[in-house]
Amino acid sequence: MTRRPLTALAAAVQLLCAASAFAAPAKAPLNDWPHITSAVKQDAALEARVKEIVASMTLEQKIGQMTQPEIKAATPDDVRKYYLGSVLNGGGSWPNNNKYASPQDWVALADRYYEASMSTDMKHKVPVIWGIDAMHGNSNVYGATLFPHNIGLGAARDRAGVGQMAEAVAKAVRATGINWVFAPTLAVVRDDRWGRTYESFSEDPSIVADYAAVYVKGLQGNLKDDATVVATAKHWLGDGGTAEGKDRGSTTGTLKDLINMHGAGYYPALEAGAQTVMASFSSVTDPKAGTSFGKMHGSHALLTSALKEKMGFDGFVVSDWNAIEEVPGCAKDSCAQAINAGIDMVMVPDDWKGFIANTIAQVKSGQIPMARIDDAVTRIIRVKLRANMKKPSDSAYAGKMEAMQSRALARKLVQESLVLLKNDANTLPLARGRKVLVVGKSANSMMDQTGGWTLTWQGTANTNKDFPNGDTILAGLRDALGEANVNFSADAAGVDVSKYDAVVAVIGEHPYAEGDGDIGPAGNLRHSTRYPDDLAVLQAVAGKGKPVVTVFLSGRPLYTNDLLNLSDSFVAAWLPGSEGKGVADVLVRAANGKVNAPFHGKLSFSWPKEPCQTPLNVGDRNYAPLFAYGYGLGYGKASKVGQLPVDTQTAGCGNTTSYPLHNQSDRATFPLYVNSGGERRALGSDLNTVHTLPTIKVETAQVNTQQDAKRVTWTGAGSIEAHGKKAYAIPAYAAKDGVLSFDTIVTAAPQGPVEVAMGPASIDMSSEFARLAGQGKKTVKIPLSCFIAKGADLKKIDTPFKVSAQGGLVAAFANIQVTGGVAGDKDTLSCNN
Repeated sequence: MTRRPLTALAAAVQLLCAASAFAAPAKAPLNDWPHITSAVKQDAALEARVKEIVASMTLEQKIGQMTQPEIKAATPDDVRKYYLGSVLNGGGSWPNNNKYASPQDWVALADRYYEASMSTDMKHKVPVIWGIDAMHGNSNVYGATLFPHNIGLGAARDRAGVGQMAEAVAKAVRATGINWVFAPTLAVVRDDRWGRTYESFSEDPSIVADYAAVYVKGLQGNLKDDATVVATAKHWLGDGGTAEGKDRGSTTGTLKDLINMHGAGYYPALEAGAQTVMASFSSVTDPKAGTSFGKMHGSHALLTSALKEKMGFDGFVVSDWNAIEEVPGCAKDSCAQAINAGIDMVMVPDDWKGFIANTIAQVKSGQIPMARIDDAVTRIIRVKLRANMKKPSDSAYAGKMEAMQSRALARKLVQESLVLLKNDANTLPLARGRKVLVVGKSANSMMDQTGGWTLTWQGTANTNKDFPNGDTILAGLRDALGEANVNFSADAAGVDVSKYDAVVAVIGEHPYAEGDGDIGPAGNLRHSTRYPDDLAVLQAVAGKGKPVVTVFLSGRPLYTNDLLNLSDSFVAAWLPGSEGKGVADVLVRAANGKVNAPFHGKLSFSWPKEPCQTPLNVGDRNYAPLFAYGYGLGYGKASKVGQLPVDTQTAGCGNTTSYPLHNQSDRATFPLYVNSGGERRALGSDLNTVHTLPTIKVETAQVNTQQDAKRVTWTGAGSIEAHGKKAYAIPAYAAKDGVLSFDTIVTAAPQGPVEVAMGPASIDMSSEFARLAGQGKKTVKIPLSCFIAKGADLKKIDTPFKVSAQGGLVAAFANIQVTGGVAGDKDTLSCNN
């Protein structure tokens, strides 16, 4: 794709300099929301057609157009009967619930939805639009090419390549019959503890702004041909600026700084013609002005006054997954405030029938003005007519697997995204013909290298067999160095390192997505705390007289001083996607002995030198990272990183007294198990699996946020427990005057005894669970002293949470933790409860 010249507005945005969380940029700040001139102009004939269609619609038809359910919860006949304007598939949702659905399967379902929308009794038929999270390729579809996640693209500094990738994604999505993509993400991340950091291009708003227009143009093109889809600028606004990196949290700063920092990517995206905007789960507060905008989904000031009126956006605003319920006073199926604030299409995955009924009633009662409904529907119809949607199977690419393949481009972007942080002994590039030992859990893991938002929502529960058109990094190294020259041992146990010329360790984070990836206040940035096996594998091979090259896969910069000290060379490879050979291209010399592909990447996020050095952003006062924004070595000159100080602290970075046992910031230390009828089963990371045992059924549920809980149905004696690989000590800050706490929704009272245990100590909780039945979400707090009195040793405990019941109980559990200093709170139970 050719580079388009920057307009004055986009050029001004590129001058913006990143600073501390929500701090003012140094140059050319905007004083108010700018008016945007979109590349997609209003057309008088089209506008007349929109007006005619809207005028002919009944209230029921209009509300139907504003409703977006999930494909698991709405059939094609529902689309016909309820005039549904859109459907979506969440991460890990496929036609016929088949992970291996073919492109033809996707198109067939898309055709059925389309045909249903064109067979309603509406005077003017309006086609349904299907939206999908194609985050780094058509990433929910088996067999599609997966590109590096945005954090890697930011390091690549390749605007043209990003535009080409967006074009490839659009074609791949159309191959499955879908015509709307929830991308690009335009977050400017300020605290890398956020679990969605990898969805952002950079902490620097100028890089986000630089990519925004070309990404939108790549997806949308002229909105007319078969290789284009409708794009979404998301998540409006401030999603990357939340305090402590908490997903769905609060972003604080002045309105002027919000405009110049978190708005930076939206101006070029809307200028390029982005037709939809997705609202953020987060909220925004301006303490200097004494203004709280509240939850974004309920903010008229930001959704309507800023985005639609001042900026002139004439497309439509879509809500996020069940996000309306986070607006005070709202529920999953009812939120007049969100619609009045400016939400045009409401994503109600499961509760859409109730939403339609409630919204119709709210319009009839005057809670929602008819003019607001007409405006929302006008915007939706306008976008649909601009996109010139047709029957999905009529696309030139429909059902074609080859249209989902862009492996050469993806491999090139992988090469460009790698950042060389250390090469003290000039170990890299590796010469061909050398004997190399490859170690580490991530070397042969497509799951680890593709990350979240891949086939499943969290990117977990995937195996290498799920990626028929991709290669692991191990496969790439074997191809480059020769099969006979590469041996692999995941844990390096018992391997004689002296037999090899070099060691390549591929380590890093396991996949995660929104919420689950957050490092909460009780955690810090030290990678080895969460993944001690990675440290162990490096300790097994380092100092044995052979150079060690570490390839680090992660969704954010992390504290890795201990890992750097054990490595002669260290490469930040981010989440490269399906083309692992792109990594080997850079690590290994060409057959003629010359550099095959150079290191190109530069850090688009600053790299910390301390476990709690966060927020850390270029432009901060007293900015002092280990590796600065823009750092990245090339071949030809050795680095001088040397030995670094190591901090092994496990204390959290936030003002917290909580120690997670099993929650969204830590599901690894104490994973969950169920025991039933003599059978013990690990629940694992697959959120789609329903575990059915003799007396227990366990399924994923929601207590606080999407899929954060496990709902357990007891029909007989059994238990659920958090159990570690070894015994751990509960930290003193959490143990002092502490409680065992968990969030729960009890939907059926127990029909027998219920006990909650820590280690060997059990507390009778039968009456409490009976009391909680039907009460909705509640937090249970049990003093640690109750368990200590019955023999629990908090200095050495491997099962800090266990619920046992005899039958009849149905309860969901989330946010299981030990919290200090609250044993005396009024809502804390007594030991004699």
